[in-house]
Amino acid sequence: MLLIRLTFGLLLAGHGAQKLFGIFGGDGFTATAKGFAALGYRPGRLYAVMGGGSEFPGGIGFALGLFTSLAAAALIGVMINAMATVTGAHGSWDTQGGVEYSVCITVNALAIAAIGPGKLAVDRLFPWGKGGWAEAALTLFLGGMGAAIVLIL
Repeated sequence: MLLIRLTFGLLLAGHGAQKLFGIFGGDGFTATAKGFAALGYRPGRLYAVMGGGSEFPGGIGFALGLFTSLAAAALIGVMINAMATVTGAHGSWDTQGGVEYSVCITVNALAIAAIGPGKLAVDRLFPWGKGGWAEAALTLFLGGMGAAIVLIL
């Protein structure tokens, strides 16, 4: 579980850092805000904060196994938005800009919420985050509601 959480979590945190801080080859906040505005997310700055602000701390939390289900919900919400506005129109495969990557992130986040973060997770120190179908359902609900709110606005 640790390897899965670290891989997906740190990649998503890096993706958020690209948006927010312009590191790891990212365009930075101003360009990200313009990109969001071009997709119809206005004001672009607000949505850049929401997108990067979900990916960066969500990815870190997911990697550490800290508030894992909430982190997973943040990642799911971002990926649903990506599929609805960017990748969904391009089919399945990532080579054509399709949903493949977003689906993998979404399913992985949901699976970790269902199974639990594993033995090497910060959540193990607390009474929450043990996984289970109810936790997975709540994670999917929160991610879906977050995505729906952003898409409706």
